Amino acid sequence: MIKNMNKNQISLSVIKTLKENKKKDFEAIIDELQPYDMAKIFENLTEKHQTRFLLFLKIDRIADLMEELDKKEQLEVLNKLGLEKSSKVLDLMDNDDLASFLEELSPEKVHSYLSGMKTEDSAFIQSMMNYPQETAGRLMTNRFVWIRNYYTVVEAVGKMKAFAKLAETLNYLYVIDEERKLVGVVSYRDLLLAEPDETIQNIMYERVIYVTADTDQEEVARMAERYDFLAIPVVDEEHVLVGIITVDDIIDVVIREANEDIEKLSASGKSIDFDTKALTAAWRRLPWLILLLFIGLVSGKIISGYETTLHKVVALAFFMPMIAGMTGNTGTQSLAVVVRGLISHDIEKKIVLRLVTRELGVGLTIGLICGILISIIAYIWQGSLVLGAVVGCSLFFTLIIGTLAGTVIPLLLYKLKIDPAVASGPLITTLNDIFSLVTYFGIATAFINYLT
Repeated sequence: MIKNMNKNQISLSVIKTLKENKKKDFEAIIDELQPYDMAKIFENLTEKHQTRFLLFLKIDRIADLMEELDKKEQLEVLNKLGLEKSSKVLDLMDNDDLASFLEELSPEKVHSYLSGMKTEDSAFIQSMMNYPQETAGRLMTNRFVWIRNYYTVVEAVGKMKAFAKLAETLNYLYVIDEERKLVGVVSYRDLLLAEPDETIQNIMYERVIYVTADTDQEEVARMAERYDFLAIPVVDEEHVLVGIITVDDIIDVVIREANEDIEKLSASGKSIDFDTKALTAAWRRLPWLILLLFIGLVSGKIISGYETTLHKVVALAFFMPMIAGMTGNTGTQSLAVVVRGLISHDIEKKIVLRLVTRELGVGLTIGLICGILISIIAYIWQGSLVLGAVVGCSLFFTLIIGTLAGTVIPLLLYKLKIDPAVASGPLITTLNDIFSLVTYFGIATAFINYLT
């Protein structure tokens, strides 16, 4: 019905069915839409049309819609639905999305929603909310298919079919013992290739890769990347299977963590997006910038300390911004490499040594090439061979310092169990400004008699 329509045409068709009260036509359109597209249409409707939209929408599709809305919109939807219908919707939502939604509500509101849900789902959500933020326990779902090792392939497939609508993924079936401890895993592919009367014991993998409920979500993402899993089982301290984490939630983690690191690297603090108001955005950026402002005053103090040198050779001022800027740039590049590497590598002594040695080599190479280049430019521009040598040597040493600072500082923070992303670009740049000015004017002062 909508295969040849663009998004605007689909949206107009939905509005038309709402206005004309054509529920069947509305359902025919909605059934063809992905949850994200459905949510975008819903958000652009007037409040009157939103109410009718929800009235026409089936319960399972409302649950899909809820998972694509922000928390404020989710609450508005539930208020429109009423408590009884809301409870049915909450029963169908993904566990992690529901836990995330409920954690910001008042205890009274949480209790009212949970009390109307199915007992098993309500109990699981409450147990999830007891786990710390950003752990596997807050990401997992209990909607998976488990089997026993004495099942035949036919029996396993039968159970998978029976729970197909409830399970969040059917890529893996998890094998548990009589105490619900995880003892194996079977993929859907394994079942397809096995003989119907084969027992699960003979085809399952006994070496199961899993995480505990208190595992950090970043480690969960690393494991998914290493092993290319579509889901990862979660066990408690007794090795009892308590849930699984699916790849869609892992992707959400990767995106959130990347955004957080970008915010820290830019020293912008809390989240700022296209919708953030100007005053709010400014307030969130100010703390770091004020700190860097005071650190930056050190640069001014350094320059004033070499006022005599600068007065004797005014040409030194021409190259000062370039020296400081290049040092900051190389530091920021190294910082980005290190922060990205910390996400995907276990940091060991050999790896750190190899990384620092590699970055030292990078600094030497870049410093040598750029130093020679700027020496030639300074000589041609100012007509002084000594000035060219001073500027070139200064850039050579400052680029090495900048590269090593951008490498070592985040590694030290990581060793101290501080998020290395807080070694933000502006911080590295400001520190490198200080290093570069001290080096530049120190070399210039040493050769002042040859410059004047």
